[in-house]
Amino acid sequence: MKNVLISGASIGGPALAYWLRRYGFGVTVVEVAPGPRAGGQAIDVRGPALEVAERMGVLDRIREHRVEMRGMSMVDGDGNELYRSEEYTVTGGDLDSPDVEILRDDLSRILTEAAGDGVEYLYGDSIAGLEQDGDGVRVIFHSGLIRTFDLVVGADGAHSATRRLVFGPEKDYLTHLGTYLAVWTAPNFLGLDRWQVFHQVPGSSWGGGVMSVRGNEEVRVYLGFESERPIEYDHRDTAAQKKIMADALAGGGWVLPELVETMWDAPDFHFDSMAQIRMDSWSKGRVVLLGDAGYCGSPLSGQGTSMAMVGAYVLAGELKAAGGDHRAAFANYEKELRGYVAANQELALTNKARVEAQRDAEMGAETEVVDFQDFGEIVGSFTVRDY
Repeated sequence: MKNVLISGASIGGPALAYWLRRYGFGVTVVEVAPGPRAGGQAIDVRGPALEVAERMGVLDRIREHRVEMRGMSMVDGDGNELYRSEEYTVTGGDLDSPDVEILRDDLSRILTEAAGDGVEYLYGDSIAGLEQDGDGVRVIFHSGLIRTFDLVVGADGAHSATRRLVFGPEKDYLTHLGTYLAVWTAPNFLGLDRWQVFHQVPGSSWGGGVMSVRGNEEVRVYLGFESERPIEYDHRDTAAQKKIMADALAGGGWVLPELVETMWDAPDFHFDSMAQIRMDSWSKGRVVLLGDAGYCGSPLSGQGTSMAMVGAYVLAGELKAAGGDHRAAFANYEKELRGYVAANQELALTNKARVEAQRDAEMGAETEVVDFQDFGEIVGSFTVRDY
């Protein structure tokens, strides 16, 4: 039985753990957080990811925990409603689609529970070093633990430490898309009932909004700002990130000041740039990347969760089909997914162009006609095969 180490316990990691255990692999998951991470934005399970979830036997549970929305409003700086919709929302799209919008921590928990007790979890630890040879990967953990695995999978996000250790510095692969976004949990002081409200800062394609969750007991806050140049900051320094957000949004209209105030005590604050990871290869030797670590599409694509779940299914399936031969499996994994990933990454760029064109038109500027992709066509462009 081959033993696989997965770095990262959010979405792709637990999904991969499920399939590897099903196919007879030994699985260990290492996660830098001291336990399952709370918080995170509402994410979407779409298209082929719904099929993967059904094959895992968790689709009904995912639907039971879906975010329930009646609609959305867009407001101006004084809080006056500019328009509303009961057909779609900013975060989830069409309300009558088969797609499922769910909070990140809920989906992570469901996938982790599905993977079962046979998976070993190392919380509060992370990979400090990797040494590969013909027989395996010697892994040195920050805790001092040293163990050898047959294969290592980096499912540790866009700022993947696994990628940095094996493939080189992040700057070689990350493309900044001109925007920063923060997400956190706050009290539902607006009294929203299965509703979301967003405000676009005048002259900008970004701003912020809130959506009620957990039976309207709380809201998830989304605030963002534009910055064409990447900002230098420590990804581990939450206090510094909160200050960046506060400075960027100072003087904003609507209830932005009140939302910023809720940020200071938020235990689940998350801040990052809208960015993509683009790589010529997702594997090197016995190490392979999954999801955002290898092919982040950015939240602008709305497809990061689905790509991670589909990627986990394909990676495990190819390892099964190749009898554990990682060379053949990793090559086929890339061959199977490359077109799907490329289409979704391009979708993020056209979504960005669409928002910018709308902003420019509202300001009276002449805008270039953009040939926008059909979202549904991209979402459904991958066929889930049997392994």
